[in-house]
Amino acid sequence: MAAGALSPDWVSAYTAVPRSAVLPDLIWPFDMAAGRSVPVSRTESPDAWQEYADADVPVVTQWDDGQHPGTEPGEVPTSSASMPSVVFRMLQDMDLHPGHKVLEIGTATLWNALLMAHRAGPGNVTTMEVDGALAAAARATAARFGNSVRVVHGDGSGGHREGAPYDRIMATCGVRSVPFAWVEQCRPGGLVVAPWGTHYSHGDAVARLVVAPDGKSAAGRFTGPVEFMKLRAQRPAAVEHSAYVTGSVADGEESSTALTEAEFAGERFGPERFALGLRVPRCLHVVADKRDGARPVWFYGLSDASWACVLFRDRDTARVWQSGPRRLWDEVEAAFHWWAGRGRPGHTRFGLTVTAEGERVWLDDPADSWALTGP
Repeated sequence: MAAGALSPDWVSAYTAVPRSAVLPDLIWPFDMAAGRSVPVSRTESPDAWQEYADADVPVVTQWDDGQHPGTEPGEVPTSSASMPSVVFRMLQDMDLHPGHKVLEIGTATLWNALLMAHRAGPGNVTTMEVDGALAAAARATAARFGNSVRVVHGDGSGGHREGAPYDRIMATCGVRSVPFAWVEQCRPGGLVVAPWGTHYSHGDAVARLVVAPDGKSAAGRFTGPVEFMKLRAQRPAAVEHSAYVTGSVADGEESSTALTEAEFAGERFGPERFALGLRVPRCLHVVADKRDGARPVWFYGLSDASWACVLFRDRDTARVWQSGPRRLWDEVEAAFHWWAGRGRPGHTRFGLTVTAEGERVWLDDPADSWALTGP
């Protein structure tokens, strides 16, 4: 509440549905001190389990689509209970009122859906979960809470036409494009709220989109940075470094850049990476570990074999190597200067417009937008 994430009007929902009421016995909360997810069992460590359940930290509840054995963290987290501060900030973006019909994409533990049902009223919230085991567990949780939420097992990327039109549609998973089915199934003037981002990084921003009066588009600004597990239908394929760099980095065309690591990288949830992703389409960047004062940052084209590498050093000018049809570092550096030249805008100055033909992003003015397309 002190940070503004939990507004007074959501306190009753938080009291009625604490996060601890929906978490499984084995959880993997993120330990801020250790910088990693750690296993915590309610049976073996009830006090620690309760402390993490009540803390403002993300809690992983599934690894590797449920194929992960044992108690130690798996390879890829695939379901979680988000940080309470993130949950309630997104709920504020929803502007949810009693009687609103809601569709949620991404059920997970059912916590978010139960919070919305407490506000909207029993029977007004439908939630979709693509994972059969998670959907079954959510139905059992819903039964404990009087079946106030309808749980549907299915791919939420197509929405759920049976209950349309909805007043509000919320995704609790990150998307790389907003399915137009969500716009079609939301009434004119209704809201679509979803974590949205580009291929450039894992970072997202919450898009708060208002459906147009004719129902043919939805548009709105981003409200702030978040990072969510991705909608399974839009998960990017893994990038193999060896498929791009078949020999040495020295095989690429060499140059240099005056940009420093500090000004280029920014903070983890800063606007730099988000803005660069908007200007450099179909590109993934990977920041490697720093060794002996040097940090390589790699860029991979997702439509061809183009690659680039910039090697930042603490004391020397950064060296650059590039190869392929695109000069990715040139694109990235130009995008950085574009962003810096416009006053280094934060997330909330950017916006998104979604139509059946695709998506356009904009800075300050929806009329001054550009398409998210590229090589």
